[in-house]
Amino acid sequence: MFFVSDVMNTAPTAFQSPLQEKAYESLDKLLIPFERVETDEAISMEDCVEINRKLEMEMVKTLFLCNSKKSAFYLFITNGEKSFKSKDFSSALGISRVSFAPVELMESILGVKIGAATVFSLLMDTDKQVQVVVDQDVVTKEWYGCSDGTTTGYLKLKTKDIIDNFLPHAGYIPRIIKS
Repeated sequence: MFFVSDVMNTAPTAFQSPLQEKAYESLDKLLIPFERVETDEAISMEDCVEINRKLEMEMVKTLFLCNSKKSAFYLFITNGEKSFKSKDFSSALGISRVSFAPVELMESILGVKIGAATVFSLLMDTDKQVQVVVDQDVVTKEWYGCSDGTTTGYLKLKTKDIIDNFLPHAGYIPRIIKS
């Protein structure tokens, strides 16, 4: 059985990574309330079913994408149940086709491993190489569920707090698309 802790509303007492620590520092600084759970390692959207149930929301899907030259990077945030179609994404942005960025670029630019990509990863993008693209369907939801930068910590926040407070704090203006 997949382990999901009781719901908490305080930061962990010890951090697993610099990104996780920066995420909670930002939430504290911006006075953004949250609920969180600790879990067994969750890598796929299927692993998130119990997390969604416990936090009473739906986890977003956060994809790290790049062009074929690996010179343009995108953090695409969409609904967990939506399948990703490179052609539709590229068409919505008016760019050439994209694919999933290699693991080593994900680790070096975002500071996370597979399964832990999150909007908070932007805190690690010190060179501002990544463009943030958000599915319109995510923006319309009240709750935003995501990783805290690990594959064992998950947050429930107000979507409005992510779009209106966190992203500007991190130095990003999201591009909203219909996908």
